[in-house]
Amino acid sequence: RQSLEGTAFSPDTEWQREFEDAFIYEETPDQVNALEELKEDMESPRPMDRLICGDVGYGKTEVAIRAAFKTVMDNKQVGILVPTTVLAQQHYHTFSERMADYPIHIEVLSRFRKPAQQKKIVEDLRTGKVDIVIGTHRLIQNDVRFKDLGLVVVDEEQRFGVKHKERLKQLRRLVDVLTMSATPIPRTLYMSLVGARDMSNIDTPPLDRLPVKTMLVEFDRKVIRSAILRELNRDGQVYFLHNRVRTIEKMSEYIEKLVPEATIMTAHGQMDEGELETIMEYFVNGSIDVLVCTTIIESGLDIPNANTIIIDRPDKFGLADLYQLRGRVGRWKHQAYAYLMVPKNREILQSARKRLRALLDAQGLGAGFQIAMRDLEIRGAGNILGTEQHGHIAAIGFTLYCNLLRRTIDRLKGKEVPEEMDVVVKLDLDAYIPTSYIPDYRQRIDIYRRMAKALHQEEIKEIAAEMQDRFGPLPQETLNLIEIASLKIWARNERITRITLQRDGKIIAERAGRKLMIDGRFPRLKRTGGRTVTREIKRSLARLIR
Repeated sequence: RQSLEGTAFSPDTEWQREFEDAFIYEETPDQVNALEELKEDMESPRPMDRLICGDVGYGKTEVAIRAAFKTVMDNKQVGILVPTTVLAQQHYHTFSERMADYPIHIEVLSRFRKPAQQKKIVEDLRTGKVDIVIGTHRLIQNDVRFKDLGLVVVDEEQRFGVKHKERLKQLRRLVDVLTMSATPIPRTLYMSLVGARDMSNIDTPPLDRLPVKTMLVEFDRKVIRSAILRELNRDGQVYFLHNRVRTIEKMSEYIEKLVPEATIMTAHGQMDEGELETIMEYFVNGSIDVLVCTTIIESGLDIPNANTIIIDRPDKFGLADLYQLRGRVGRWKHQAYAYLMVPKNREILQSARKRLRALLDAQGLGAGFQIAMRDLEIRGAGNILGTEQHGHIAAIGFTLYCNLLRRTIDRLKGKEVPEEMDVVVKLDLDAYIPTSYIPDYRQRIDIYRRMAKALHQEEIKEIAAEMQDRFGPLPQETLNLIEIASLKIWARNERITRITLQRDGKIIAERAGRKLMIDGRFPRLKRTGGRTVTREIKRSLARLIR
């Protein structure tokens, strides 16, 4: 995709400016920045692959609407892939409402449409009569063909499996792609962090938004009753999430006995679409107090009056799922509550405890990126070349893979690619950037990445000077990191591929298949500054090489 030319969209038209001015809310600075980056990508001949990372309700959909409008203005089609029929319907209403004043044909393709309707929509896509189609997995089936596809939008990308995305790639080889998520899966997040795809963050919360108070409690009838009554007493509504269709009716009966004064109904994905749509409409207009439901409510529902969610067996959910579910409440000015109910007297798996702890730790606004980073730490980043969600990272690593891919593309383009060696340095030194020194995940990762890519000593000096200027005096661990990065560059220039400290204090280096040994000089590395150590290693190895 990087090496081929895609579509370069035209600059904004007068209609585009009119359309954007009609937005009834004021854009946040992050939204404006994301839109600028998005348009720059679209107007470039290079096929776009951008991830928009922002919390639920932070304005990702408006960014997608403007990108879709820009695409249609250039007479190209837009495919919007969403995980659920409920979200497909909501997007259809939102897009239709925003574009009502313009001659744009929008359709929705999901199981809510009858087979004859689906057949007609597929035919209209093929002939170009449909400009924008919003669809569930039905959109990536083999019979769906576009006349001139210009943009693919993947909403809630963490809800799609790798196979679905591979099928999507067949549609989109030279098509611009916009991916949106509050909590991107580790693979997607890591690809963005190492520069394999572009990323825009929308971190600014809407005005008056309050963080959701999250509590981990044992399953208890008194807690359930008091939580529901507190919400009803302020004329609010409650989600009770029980993610097992087989027992959901029993749970609904249990809640009815517990809170007889409430109106309670159930909703799940195996219902008839007409019945499900009716129940969701009742809930939206406030006729239902408590909705006992499955994760069908996870994506897209925007109900400002629902401000309490009770999640049964949260240990059975992934971290991103829990975060998305919690985001169903607190969409307005009122304080919202999330109760994570674990069973009494039952052991919870360690991995589940880590996920729940991560969710409790990330209670502030805009914590989606933090959650996604924590998920990356817990699960690993997956395998970029296959369908495994956790591949053999130790064998190659994404950073090296992306580097190799970039160099291969440069060769295909006919560019001169200098030979590159990977230098391994293993010394008994604490070499890292402490979180107390640079608390922000992204800033730390950006500096690690720049150090790893540096080819000259001047670049390392510039990074060190920048850190000192921005964050203050460098701690010893970071000074050690800088010295090791400098040693790697020196070793690469000397064609040394490995420098390792042995247990007996000897240092072994490898150069062109030959081993070089520095004998017994480094038994007390941890008590010695990194600069002293690396200088001595360079001096000793330089003598041996000569």
